Amino acid sequence: MWNKPKENEAPVTTTVQSPGTAPAAVAFNTPATTRSSPIAARGLARLGSSVHIKGTISGSEDLQIDGQVEGAISLRGHGLTIGAGAQLHSEIDAREVVVYGKVTGNVHARDRVDVKTDGSIIGDISTARISIEDGAHFKGRIEIDPTKSQPVSA
Repeated sequence: MWNKPKENEAPVTTTVQSPGTAPAAVAFNTPATTRSSPIAARGLARLGSSVHIKGTISGSEDLQIDGQVEGAISLRGHGLTIGAGAQLHSEIDAREVVVYGKVTGNVHARDRVDVKTDGSIIGDISTARISIEDGAHFKGRIEIDPTKSQPVSA
């Protein structure tokens, strides 16, 4: 009853071999979303709530910030998630930005910017798509250019 696989679960087979014995296949029921998560495939870095950074951050993977940052953030081609307790005084350049916390500074996102209910941006936004939920705080200018998210063809 409790060990029945759900619709989105599939058994994972692992080969186990002890010295002097033949290999044996062992199946584990693991949710398919855990094994093939798009975030796990791209990689995700996280700065915890106790982290305070003064300086420039750049990277080539998705990043979640839950602490405080004072300085430029450049994640070209990757996503940035600003956690609910995060406070950023930053110029942000990323593919996608999701704001649950507070940002003071300009935000440049190639694909989209999402400002969630308790999120706050004080600064200019430049993006191809934007979503600002009810209850969010925004003060600044918005420049929307849908052609930014389309790849440049030669």
